[in-house]
Amino acid sequence: MNLILNTDSYKYSHFAQYPPETAAISAYIESRRGGDYDVTLFFGLQMFLKDYLSKPVTLADVDEAEAMITAHGLPFNRPGWDLLIERHGGYLPLMIEALPEGSVVPAGTPMVQVRNTDPEFFWLPTFIETALLRAVWYPSTVATVSWHVRQMIAETLDRTCDDPGPILPFRLHDFGARGATSYEQAGLGGVAHLVNFLGTDTVAALVYARKYYGEEMAGFSIPAAEHSTMTSWGEEREAAAYENMVEQFGGDGKLVAVVSDSYDLFRAVRNIWGGELKEKVETMGGTLVVRPDSGDATRVPIDTIEMLGDIFGYRVNAKGYKVLADCVRVIQGDGITPRTIRVLLEAMTERGWSAENLAFGMGAGLLQRVNRDTLRFAMKANARQDTDGGWHGIAKDPKTDPGKASKRYRQAVVIEDGAPVAMPLKDIGDRQNLMQPVWENGELKRDWTFAEIRERANPARK
Repeated sequence: MNLILNTDSYKYSHFAQYPPETAAISAYIESRRGGDYDVTLFFGLQMFLKDYLSKPVTLADVDEAEAMITAHGLPFNRPGWDLLIERHGGYLPLMIEALPEGSVVPAGTPMVQVRNTDPEFFWLPTFIETALLRAVWYPSTVATVSWHVRQMIAETLDRTCDDPGPILPFRLHDFGARGATSYEQAGLGGVAHLVNFLGTDTVAALVYARKYYGEEMAGFSIPAAEHSTMTSWGEEREAAAYENMVEQFGGDGKLVAVVSDSYDLFRAVRNIWGGELKEKVETMGGTLVVRPDSGDATRVPIDTIEMLGDIFGYRVNAKGYKVLADCVRVIQGDGITPRTIRVLLEAMTERGWSAENLAFGMGAGLLQRVNRDTLRFAMKANARQDTDGGWHGIAKDPKTDPGKASKRYRQAVVIEDGAPVAMPLKDIGDRQNLMQPVWENGELKRDWTFAEIRERANPARK
């Protein structure tokens, strides 16, 4: 990846657009108010720092970029890039400050702030906006969606489950790898989900957690059937296909998931799981997880739970909710979004079932059905330093859309009344600034572990 080409076309002319006395530009990233959620989980910057900024720009990169950009019809700042290689060895002379990854903050709170450290490169902080903002908004948005789903499920488990602690981390499973646009997106989004949960089928997420955050094993899965492995037996041998799954993977407290709607879900539950294979399921010593995979996603999973309850029985827990026999559970992996999860949780509790009976697998709703406007992410310049050393606040304030007004002056984040609050850096006095240097002139200043990030995002319950 040529870092010089990792931007938007109009950025190449900006080096000649700033006032001549400019020595530095500061810019910040936030999720503006008015998005889908009122708090944001900040995550993912460290991956960008390690993967992109840790590689110096080379003379070959400059040659390639100059040829391409001039042919594209734009001016190219050849002297600036040559000087960057000569003076800084190809590393960007930037100071990047950020909140600790895993921080959960109100919308409108700066998460990242960048400025140049060499006055010759005042044009650089906003030149990298495209790459830097993209590196933050996507994993932070996926992590935020996942975090809010976790809060929703946790609240329902607290009301309906005797021991929610061990169950909660496995309630939302990432099924999104095949719906992502690339392996990289699957890794970025998948690892963002794992900040909040332990269940995933996105192997790229495990690779990213290990590579960028030092987590040896960030998530877990179980043996599971797909339609091809079931329909390859033929409809007349559907029971044999299911029996093979139980014999191959069941027992010893293990879980095995079997998609059961290849032909007729309710026939499969009643006549096969609840008929021919009932004794085998009850005595295998593990848990069969039945997966409905079609129909109304807000109704079919609960109908399946109630059918399994009629067949295998249930108990009523201390909180007065029904819990299926330990040998059976249900996972819904089709049509799952935060909205359908909420509907299913409410419907289950209304029918007297504990939330522990049902797990969720979310694919496109987790990794794909988001964009930069989901949380209204933006990166904006907030201050300019003159050659005399003084900083001046700059901001936009469009009368046609007050919601896009940006913050003036270099920013800090402090704690007031127990919550993070943004304010100009010049006004914080002796209060601690939560935004700390994470990158300076080619050097990583902080290296967060995945365990630290998880604990920050979801503190252990005492």
